[in-house]
Amino acid sequence: MCLRVASFVILSLFAHTLAAQQSITFIISDSDSQEPLVGALIAFGEGTETGDYTDTEGQAVFALETPATYGVTVSYLGYTDLDTLLRLSPSDSIIRLGLTEGGTDLATVTVQAARTTRTISNIPTRIELIGGEELEEKAIMNAANISLVLRESTGIQIQQTSLASGSSTIRIQGLDGRYTQLLRDGFPLYGGFGSELSILQIPPLDLAEFQIVKGSASTLYGGGAIAGLVNMVSKRPEIEHPELRIMLTQTQAGGST
Repeated sequence: MCLRVASFVILSLFAHTLAAQQSITFIISDSDSQEPLVGALIAFGEGTETGDYTDTEGQAVFALETPATYGVTVSYLGYTDLDTLLRLSPSDSIIRLGLTEGGTDLATVTVQAARTTRTISNIPTRIELIGGEELEEKAIMNAANISLVLRESTGIQIQQTSLASGSSTIRIQGLDGRYTQLLRDGFPLYGGFGSELSILQIPPLDLAEFQIVKGSASTLYGGGAIAGLVNMVSKRPEIEHPELRIMLTQTQAGGST
């Protein structure tokens, strides 16, 4: 008999709990067009931790105790927040709320563009110059090729590609040598095959200066100048005062240049 009474009490309490809670569907839409708002936030007032976002149909389902009064806040980007008090009763199963456009306005971004009369070839470019005095100093140290001149420039690495032929390649800022354009008096005479033709064996005696551009210059000089370029400027002959220069070098191993 006692077991039956206890079971009856438990069932009564469980039934009362089920009756006290009810699933209520909130439908959030535009107050003018009545279109559902996807992703609107529904949050209940202080004392509760209930909140959720609406689905693709603008709906959100909550299990709430009825009858009760709740403070509800509905927010959505581009709409004015809605704060309201709802008195829910057991007869309420669907709550429809509409939002009005407004609220937080996004900042206006204005993009303006202007044309200039300068062409891209006239835009200043940072060029490093290795002049004649330094070339003469390096020529005394190694008159056979120009690799010593470039090796001591920051950001440039001389990498030997063939031990038999002495071929080397110029790497600027760590990129592969095929991305470095080699020019002679402003013209790409080597056709992008400088590292294969051993052009680094060119003696620096007939060069007036080096012009080095570190960084992409492919807009003006083609795809071979992605890493940069090296322009070798030749000496100009003097007509009125011709100059004849001869340099002889001798090594301890008996090699002569």
